[in-house]
Order: sequence, then C-alpha cells, then structure tokens
Amino acid sequence: MTQFVERFATVFVDAGMPRIASRIFVSLLAADDGRLTAAELSERLQASPAAISGGVRYLIHVEMISRERDPGSRRDHYRVADDVWYETFSQRDSLLNRWISTMVEGIEALGGDTPAGGRMADSVEFFQFMQKELEASLDRWREYRSRQG
Repeated sequence: MTQFVERFATVFVDAGMPRIASRIFVSLLAADDGRLTAAELSERLQASPAAISGGVRYLIHVEMISRERDPGSRRDHYRVADDVWYETFSQRDSLLNRWISTMVEGIEALGGDTPAGGRMADSVEFFQFMQKELEASLDRWREYRSRQG
C-alpha cells in the first residue's frame, strides 16, 4: 500500500499539488472508509504533525477533503468524499466563473481592439466553451450513475 500511495501521490505532485497534500489525499482515497485522523495520517506517512496539519489545511482549502468530528469526540477526522471527483469538478464551475469575469474586466482594461485584449477575449471564449462542456459532462455522469444503481 505504501508504494502505491507514494507512486500515485507523485502523479499529483507532477500536476502541481504540494507533496504532503498529495500523500494525504491518496492515503484518504485508499482508506476503506475514506477517513483518517491526523495521528493516523502522521503514522502512515511517517510525517510530522505540522506537515499533516499544513497538508490537510491545503486540501480543505481546495475542497478536496473535509474535516468532521464524531459526536462527543475531540478528535478530527479528515474525509475524502466517495464522489470526490464529481464534487471536485463541480466546484470548478465557480472557479471558471471567477476567471471569466476577471478576464472580461481585463478586456475592458486592455481594450478589446488590442492584441492583448484579443487574447483575453479568446481566453474568455475558451473558458465559456469549457464551462458548458463541463456542465454537460457532469449531467451525463449523473445520468450514467443513476442508471447504474
């Protein structure tokens, strides 16, 4: 299991995710119930509590994991959702909206008739296209999953 976690984490590191966050995410993804405590993560990954804290903070910030606490417990558990990829891609819609609105401001600031404004307008068009395609793909995924079970 350790070799798999390290190998898969490297894929995320290569995509730009911090190393400890990648290792934590894959550990949670590979856990049967998708949840572990900070102490369990620290032990599994042979990482300091401070490193685990920073990694989970990053993953919570980018909404790839959540923090939960059992009633009456003082110990946090970190959880990856069973449908983490659907949730992750669904949340990208709001990110695309922010990029698009900021680029529209850029077109106004740069001037739509300038080369830079033209590049910005092409970018807006691309992201609007991708946003529609993402929405359609997520809809198809929901339909597919509902037929499966």
